[in-house]
Amino acid sequence: MTHAAQVDTSAVPASDTQEKTPAPLSRPMIGVGFLVVVLSYMVNAMDRQVFPPLLPNIRAEYGFSLEQGGLLATNFTLGMALAGLPAGYLLDRFRRKTVLLVSIVIYSLGTMATPLATGFADMTLYRVVSGFGEGMQSAAIFAAIGAFFAHRRGLAFGVIGVGYSVGVFIAPLIGVQLMSMHGTWHSPFYLFGAAGLLIAAAAAFLVKTGLTEHAAEKVVSTKTYAYMPASAYNRNTIALAVHAVLSGVAIYGFLGLYPTFLITSLHYTSEQAALAMSCLGFGGMTAIFGGWLGDRFNQRNLLILSMLAVSAVSVCIYETQAGIGMQCVFAFLMGAFGLGFVYPNTNSAIQRAVRPAQIGRASGLFVTSYYGPAAFSGLLFAALVDSFGWDRAGLLQVTVLPLAGALALTFVRPSKFNNAVH
Repeated sequence: MTHAAQVDTSAVPASDTQEKTPAPLSRPMIGVGFLVVVLSYMVNAMDRQVFPPLLPNIRAEYGFSLEQGGLLATNFTLGMALAGLPAGYLLDRFRRKTVLLVSIVIYSLGTMATPLATGFADMTLYRVVSGFGEGMQSAAIFAAIGAFFAHRRGLAFGVIGVGYSVGVFIAPLIGVQLMSMHGTWHSPFYLFGAAGLLIAAAAAFLVKTGLTEHAAEKVVSTKTYAYMPASAYNRNTIALAVHAVLSGVAIYGFLGLYPTFLITSLHYTSEQAALAMSCLGFGGMTAIFGGWLGDRFNQRNLLILSMLAVSAVSVCIYETQAGIGMQCVFAFLMGAFGLGFVYPNTNSAIQRAVRPAQIGRASGLFVTSYYGPAAFSGLLFAALVDSFGWDRAGLLQVTVLPLAGALALTFVRPSKFNNAVH
């Protein structure tokens, strides 16, 4: 059955229906468009990760408590979660490129508005708005690229993950440097927000609809999907969604308060904390390798091993009181397994757990599951720190939860994936 036969064209504008069968692209056009998509996701990461290393200064200026700071560090993911399912619905019916461009503008404006906040309430609003745009963009990118590179979905997601990790790597260094130069934490938000608007303008011209509107059915190797559940919400997607919830709470709780832990507990300087945070982003650049492995080996088992590794590294970070050198090594490993292996493979696995026509909904389900509960992960982590201290809090949230996520993955059946050989 063709893609056109599966889509109710009466619900889709004529121009959008035409975009579902775009003209073929040359390899240079594909390469340029894909590069711009990767750069847009890098800016997305910069907007997200510039906040944690500046959080101690933001708390000092506004008088926020640790719980308030922890919530602000991660509550942008609430906006991402709110965007996930609606974006998935829209992506199955309208042009992915349109959703992509609008989303970049939304999160860029939200980032630029953050320094204008007068207190906790409006800063929360700006962070959530920024997250809403980032969630829309994530769903649009992974639906589009997952369909275009269906044979090598994991590898393609890994390349996008490298772009994200570059953003995680450079955002703390640039953010802290700009704060030191200008004497205020405001300037990084203006810079990164403006960069997003420039990327949106470039994407409007350089990202062609032949890349974003590709029909997945045309490129997947399996011709029939009778062996797969008809619903997008099946045993595999539910198990992967549970795993995504647990891994999101663990990883984003860690990301949101890691610099604060280094500064307040280990007494690092802001520059040292930014260096460790950048090493985490450097580790995330292994995503291209993690995605490549996910295309060639049992993806469920790879995810289980990665979650066990995240749990083990967490013990090293919070229990050893390591110096700056070893802490950078641990941060690199956390980035490698948490960002480089878990993220791209969870994302691609949940798309493989549905029929090709349902990729948009699968992408939206991943965004909602991964980022929704993560919105409160910083608040939870801060509350645990106040009650039990950093070492016990790290054990409870960043060590135990990944183990529970690994358990949820045991219910996944890769033989029901759309790339399974039958």
